[in-house]
Amino acid sequence: MPMKGRFPIRRTLQYLSQGDIIFKSSVKVMTVNYNTAGELSEGARKFVFFNIPQIQYKNPWVQIMLFRNMTPSPFLRFYLDSGEQVLVDVEDKTNKEITEHVKKILGKSKETLEKEEKERKKLSHPATFGPKKYHLRECMCEIEGQVPCPAFVPLPKEMRGKYKAAMKNEGSA
Repeated sequence: MPMKGRFPIRRTLQYLSQGDIIFKSSVKVMTVNYNTAGELSEGARKFVFFNIPQIQYKNPWVQIMLFRNMTPSPFLRFYLDSGEQVLVDVEDKTNKEITEHVKKILGKSKETLEKEEKERKKLSHPATFGPKKYHLRECMCEIEGQVPCPAFVPLPKEMRGKYKAAMKNEGSA
């Protein structure tokens, strides 16, 4: 991929994955109202330029709308799935302050993120078996090198309990 355009580093996976805002599942839409000129919107402009791509990458289920030059003062508005709206004033704030504030009020906590990561790792662990909805494999026989499932391929006679018992009785009689 050629590194062309204004700040092409913003489009690299490394940069996008460095974003630390992961919204709670209740956040559905985020709108950013800011002006392209003026001191009051400087932090909002930098937030849009540097942080919005990271937020989009980390939160693909959230719709993000940008409204330029439609308001005298910059603000963020979040629409939640309950119909509630959260308004965040970003006038005279830097993009770092905006990021920290949004992360604090609508971002998932570190404990929640760690718990979700642990659950994800637990489900993807190759040693777990069960319904396909929750596990990678339904049966031990799906692993290469294991005995085939008796439901599909009959076991050899030597491995069946009835045959072993019959052989034992035959040998003792």
